Amino acid sequence: MSQPTLTPPSFEQHPTGLGIGFPEPRISWRFDATEGTAANWQQTAYEIEVGRGDNTQSYTVKSAESALAPWPTQPLQSREVAKARVRAYGGPGNETTEWSAWSTVEAGLFDRKDWSARAITTPVKQKEGPLRPVRFRKTFTLSSGAVSRARLYITSLGVFQAYINGEPVGDHCMAPGWTSYCNRLNYEVFDVASLLRDGENTIAVEVSEGWWATRLGFHGGRRFIYGDELALFAQLEVTPEQGDALVVATESSWKSHQSAILRSEIYDGELYDAREEQDGWKSSPFALESSWDATREIEFPDTQLVAPNAPPVRVTELVNPIEIIHTPSGKVIVDFGQNLVGRVRIHSLKKPAGHSTVLTHAEILENKELGTRPLRVAKCQDEVISAGQEIRDWVPRFTFHGFRYVQVDGWSPDDADFPLTLQSLVAEVMHTDLKRSGWFNCSHPMVNKLHQNATWGMRGNFLSVPTDCPQRDERLGWTGDLQIFAPSASFLYNTAGMLSDWLQDFSAEQLAHPKAIPPLVVPNVIDESFWPTFPQAVWDDIAVILPWTLYQCYGDINILRHQYASSIGWLDRGVQRGPDRLWDDTLFQLGDWLDPTAPPDQPGNARTDGTLVADAYLVYITGIQARISSILGETADATRYESDYKALKSRFQTKYISPTGLLIGDTQTALSLAIVFDLHDDPQQAAAAGDRLARLVRISKFQVSTGFAGTPVITHALTKSGHHQLAYRMLQESNCPSWMYPIRMGATTVWERWDSMLPDGSINPGEMTSFNHYALGSIINWLHKTVAGVSPLEPGWRQILVKPLPGGTVTSAEAKYDTPYGRLESSWVVKDGDQFKLELVVPPNSSAKVVLPGNQKEEKIVGSGRYTFTATYNSQVGWPPKAQVPPMFAPGDTFV
Repeated sequence: MSQPTLTPPSFEQHPTGLGIGFPEPRISWRFDATEGTAANWQQTAYEIEVGRGDNTQSYTVKSAESALAPWPTQPLQSREVAKARVRAYGGPGNETTEWSAWSTVEAGLFDRKDWSARAITTPVKQKEGPLRPVRFRKTFTLSSGAVSRARLYITSLGVFQAYINGEPVGDHCMAPGWTSYCNRLNYEVFDVASLLRDGENTIAVEVSEGWWATRLGFHGGRRFIYGDELALFAQLEVTPEQGDALVVATESSWKSHQSAILRSEIYDGELYDAREEQDGWKSSPFALESSWDATREIEFPDTQLVAPNAPPVRVTELVNPIEIIHTPSGKVIVDFGQNLVGRVRIHSLKKPAGHSTVLTHAEILENKELGTRPLRVAKCQDEVISAGQEIRDWVPRFTFHGFRYVQVDGWSPDDADFPLTLQSLVAEVMHTDLKRSGWFNCSHPMVNKLHQNATWGMRGNFLSVPTDCPQRDERLGWTGDLQIFAPSASFLYNTAGMLSDWLQDFSAEQLAHPKAIPPLVVPNVIDESFWPTFPQAVWDDIAVILPWTLYQCYGDINILRHQYASSIGWLDRGVQRGPDRLWDDTLFQLGDWLDPTAPPDQPGNARTDGTLVADAYLVYITGIQARISSILGETADATRYESDYKALKSRFQTKYISPTGLLIGDTQTALSLAIVFDLHDDPQQAAAAGDRLARLVRISKFQVSTGFAGTPVITHALTKSGHHQLAYRMLQESNCPSWMYPIRMGATTVWERWDSMLPDGSINPGEMTSFNHYALGSIINWLHKTVAGVSPLEPGWRQILVKPLPGGTVTSAEAKYDTPYGRLESSWVVKDGDQFKLELVVPPNSSAKVVLPGNQKEEKIVGSGRYTFTATYNSQVGWPPKAQVPPMFAPGDTFV
């Protein structure tokens, strides 16, 4: 039997290992299945070689663990570089694999004493915003000789782009990203040795407002939430092969000048005046440096400087326009064919001096004109003022937009000298550059489109922080949206680094509250006078649910440990309880937000009582917390929460569940939560609740009747209660409200409302209407878990459950997922009516429990390898189910 091939090891959840913030980074390796998978291969031990300088040591450990294995040697010091490789023992003969390739890990700066830099800003403080971006530069000399190593450690109060000798440093966008700046500020680390040269060198940096000083929030927002000055904080450390090291750190000898970018804001966009440009400012020599101003040192905020685990924001894809539209009012609109998040690059533009070209971004057309009303007061405009010469490859540097359509003013296809064409512009897609980990495909094109739309929605809304929408005057890290979408997100992409970083901001802001109540958005920029902090189920329950979700996906116990104070703080102090220790029912609850029957101006007016939703969630998260406490060895807490869980569950049953199993809140959301959260003790009661849910689904003619709380669970509830064909029927319904309705209306992302666009093509009149929200796309978790049939059986995917359940008109489906152990592949097809065939690849060092449709009680446990399973199963039994309506009004089938 062949031994598997090991991938180069990785460190913690870090994307590269450069500038890592952990002195003892845990080490992981995967097993490469590209050449086939070793059958039933399990690791029994591993050997790690760690090289530090000229010293290499080997460590052999008897362990089956290949994900997040402990760092085997002394902790790293700031700036220290080490390399590691690994081989594993396993298989019938307990033989060794070949060594993996070496991977390098390099420590960041662990202590503020490692920084000699001073924060610098302009000599005169600007009194009002928006603050004009600032350029900084410093010239320095390197004596002749090769550079052994050069690192730029850099952050800013604002967002920055750095250059060395005219070349951009790195490909990061909107660096250093958005964190809870008063608690944590990211710094970036770049290897810049290749950019340096003998003799005179120049480092130049441009800094803009970013999230630091711009206006953020509703109704015009607030400006200067974190600070009212832009500043740079950086140090370049150069180590030559011979001679003394050189440190170039920010201090008052640096020069500064106003940028040719007059303003750049998150909501309103960027204004660039080419007449203000100083060519060559990034390079050395620079003739105009004598006209630059001095800089002023300011005190750096007392915040934690953090080396992020998350990947940076990058441009990850280019999207070319597909059409130039002339509107009835005479406007020119460019259609990029896909609702996306990013910016537009102008390849070439030549206009007379002083001429203004304006790009206005929006997601939708209404009445054949640009639909800007959903943007509220965000301008979403980028403007270029020409200097009379050709401008090449211009792009806004410090903003981003959510858009499919761009209205171009001041530049037309009819221009005689320099016409606008489809080749003039390109859209650059921007988001946190997470590594793709999961894929889904099936025989149904519109289901595939739904999955694609949800993926695009995640890409657009995972930009530095997980936001709720990327286009209007909001773009905030709403906790409820992420709580319900996190399982889907963590299948599509490796979110471990980004979301574990975000959770640190979450807990810092939560635990600063005297009652440990989390803010509804993280980082929190909502004015207390507008929306005072008050406890909320579903949204605030993310304190318990997200660490648990990430633990299920990645098996990283440290996430549970780091968030423990947050999760118990929420349960013990944050939840506002009534006399029965369930929720105080006098408190307003967002509940099943955006129930499709809610009026446009009252999105919280749901059919399901908000307190019932809150109580169901409280029972559920109390049970989760009992398990978390047990895993962490917090035995007293585990006993306490387990006792509380049983008591709360009993009180929930007394309060809401009838003797037959039906719920007082007789809605699809209420029944679904009770079924999925196991709130019944009696199986007959649970079955009755499932049957009642099925009846309500038929009465609703398979159209969606749930909001934020019910939508993620309803198809799971139907499947769990034996009504999976109704789940397929809901999935394939195409009348509004349904998952297929937006696709039928041309959607390329998931909408905020089921009817963000009305059937007549007009925009929903509600103020809160976005065409790029991932929350209601949480249905794709059911596509992964039930249609494709793959999910973790234990935390971290070491043991996998493969349990596909065909139905509807879907005749085949497949999923691929990069587990911490290697690539999982599962695909099935139903042919000739009832011939089911499953092809499965299980990665080494893991196993799978396989449950074939039609044989739900028969389980097969298999180790790694390639397998084919067959069964007789008629996926058309019970299809199509019929709606329950009066016969004189019986509709025709409208599923797709």
